[in-house]
Amino acid sequence: MASAARRALLVLTVLPLLALAACGYGSRAVDDGTVKAVAGAPRTDGLDEIRIGYFGNVTHATALVGNREGFFQKALGGTQAKYAVFDAGPSEIEALNSGSLDIGWIGPSPAVNGYVKSGGKNLRIVGGATSGGVKLVVDPEKIRSVRDVAGKRIATPQLGNTQDVAFLAWAADQGWRVDAESGTGDVTVVRSDNKVTPDAFRSGSVDGAWVPEPTASRMVAEGGKVLLDEAGLWPDAEFVTTNIVVSQTFLAEHPRAVETVLRASVETNRWITAHPREAKAAANEQLRADTGRALPAEILDPAWASLKVTDDPLAATLRTQAEHAVRAGLLERPDLDGIYDLTLLDKVLEGEGRPAADDAGLGVA
Repeated sequence: MASAARRALLVLTVLPLLALAACGYGSRAVDDGTVKAVAGAPRTDGLDEIRIGYFGNVTHATALVGNREGFFQKALGGTQAKYAVFDAGPSEIEALNSGSLDIGWIGPSPAVNGYVKSGGKNLRIVGGATSGGVKLVVDPEKIRSVRDVAGKRIATPQLGNTQDVAFLAWAADQGWRVDAESGTGDVTVVRSDNKVTPDAFRSGSVDGAWVPEPTASRMVAEGGKVLLDEAGLWPDAEFVTTNIVVSQTFLAEHPRAVETVLRASVETNRWITAHPREAKAAANEQLRADTGRALPAEILDPAWASLKVTDDPLAATLRTQAEHAVRAGLLERPDLDGIYDLTLLDKVLEGEGRPAADDAGLGVA
């Protein structure tokens, strides 16, 4: 068994989410000509451009729709919104660290990972984006109830990622013992790239998977059954899937620009909620532009329905997710004090007559 320090280092190396995006590293700039800065319009904070990152995934719905419908660009006026689409959390964190990205949409695990590895110096979570969209999908011929999961092979996206930790915590709640690092025990945990998990499920090499959307809906399309929606395990059926992060340097130097992006994010989420059908179509069109392929309706529709856009970063659930990783033995208790700075979000919310967001005691002093 690895030492506690080695386990912590391992998890901090592999803790990226997400889950919610294709796994594989790297990013690519996107410039599909959707909306351009208005020539001669005032620039935000005197900036020529703001570099915005997100994943080409429905769990980043706010960024997809905000890009496609021009909410961010309209808010930024003469400052050009430049977009980069990332395949995984580590590359987005690296971009923030290197200064090649200013603000981004990202999942909780890479945010925690990046914050802890930098000693609390590289990023802040400044807003919320989405909740939900994670399911346990199983082969209904092999698994008909929760008790049937025992002894089966269940895929998760990556050792120590958000869904992996959630499954290990849930398995422990069932009374099953699993060695977190090897994945062996009363249930076998198979760490599998989200891109290949549906194929592994089809071939029978795994019996189910605890995965984010749209992987869950892809598996259902392959004959799987949703045994459990993770939202049902959380108070009010809400838990953080995607947040907005910003480099601390950019936040300190350009708070007005960050506030402008947050204001546009809040406006985007309001539009998504008021126009769900149009928003779903807009997100899919942006996915087509970003990845070269839109999602078919049988996958997009259930994936979209399981998500909820939210301005609230749901900080208490991030704290709980970190506690689950500690309980699983995958992470030494991290110091997350100061990971949130919700000052600018609260300013935007206050201007709309809405209550301030809760940072769960993890805000900047």
